[in-house]
Amino acid sequence: MPQTPPFSAMFDSSGYNRNLYQSAAEDSCGGLYYQDNNLLSGSLEALIHHLVPNVDYYPDSQIRKIAPKILQLLTEWTETFPYDFRDERVMRNLKDLAHRITSGEEAYRKNVQQMIQCLLRKLAALSQYEEVLAKISATATDRLTVLKTKPQAIQRDIITICSDPYTLAQQLTHIELERLNYIGPEEFVQAFVQKDPLDNDKTCYSDRKKTRNLEAYVEWFNRLSYLVATEICMPVKKKHRARMIEYFIDVARECFNIGNFNSLMAIISGMNMSPVSRLKKTWAKVKTAKFDILEHQMDPSSNFYNYRTALRGAAQRSLTAHSSREKIVIPFFSLLIKDIYFLNEGCANRLPNGHVNFEKFWELAKQVSELMTWKQVECPFERDRKILQHLLTVPVFSEDALYLASYESEGPETHVEKDRWKSLRSSLLGRV
Repeated sequence: MPQTPPFSAMFDSSGYNRNLYQSAAEDSCGGLYYQDNNLLSGSLEALIHHLVPNVDYYPDSQIRKIAPKILQLLTEWTETFPYDFRDERVMRNLKDLAHRITSGEEAYRKNVQQMIQCLLRKLAALSQYEEVLAKISATATDRLTVLKTKPQAIQRDIITICSDPYTLAQQLTHIELERLNYIGPEEFVQAFVQKDPLDNDKTCYSDRKKTRNLEAYVEWFNRLSYLVATEICMPVKKKHRARMIEYFIDVARECFNIGNFNSLMAIISGMNMSPVSRLKKTWAKVKTAKFDILEHQMDPSSNFYNYRTALRGAAQRSLTAHSSREKIVIPFFSLLIKDIYFLNEGCANRLPNGHVNFEKFWELAKQVSELMTWKQVECPFERDRKILQHLLTVPVFSEDALYLASYESEGPETHVEKDRWKSLRSSLLGRV
């Protein structure tokens, strides 16, 4: 993914690239402006006039040549944007148009049937996936609540479930690719209808149904971060907490080697949460050299320059891959969303003359299309249901419960921490 350049270099105060617009203006055709045969801008009226046939103008002179092109357009639409057809009106119009094509030419009937059947299978799979997500969400429980009611139920930690860091990294990659696969490209458009979708303090979705898969993926990142922090804060003994930290450092390194940058960042975020980072006596027993290297790779300075370099390397490896294992590229999703958000906000949809700024939408499409390619990769690793079940459903601590566990492990040092500890013991455990 290309590094996002500073906006001061990309745009002037009017919100568009003046030089490109002026050069494009020299190569115009019927109100549409081109540069190197790429459409850069133009009015909607000119675009419609260019595409829609009328009495005096036909893009194609023979009606039989139009039908296969319409069918090709519909096929690409249903394959690329299947979620559009969850709207009954859109689906009704599709079936009506398909009927017109087949009634005019019987030869297209088989292709039309295959197109609609493929679309219906995708929509059915999506509905099943969303039902699973709903069930997981409905059964989510705070770990402290489970501890107080059934303390034996969650004594098994992640190392007991999966002792091999590489295996855990593989199972994390399964979850990442599955959730990434169900995100439709149109969800990125819907996500920016109002506000930044990553601002958890604001309601930013005008229609949750249109962006629920994107939102579920962001929620998975948060869950993994809290799971890591919970597993580290849970053990009573200091040496066990240190072993857990070193375990997750190894998992994070394996995620980096696989190309799973989203899980990598979620693990680092979990280990950097205050309830974990304050455990000084625990960290003193940890060999942090490998962790320091990983943090350097994901350093946010210079617009995540190190990460973007690593991502480009993984993307290049994917292009020349000889195996499914080498094709895996799972970007740090929150940063990708931010890039697209700022590109969308930083560029005007229309140029000062009222023309549509196609250059902006080409760049947006480029970034989303790259993700759409990466998400189609099939996970080459064998699934382990027991590990996946643990990762997806085991209860995790809330933020307050994490702080309480942290204070219970290594006592509070400052007056502020001591006051908070007393408050948490009173509110969460009913103790004074």
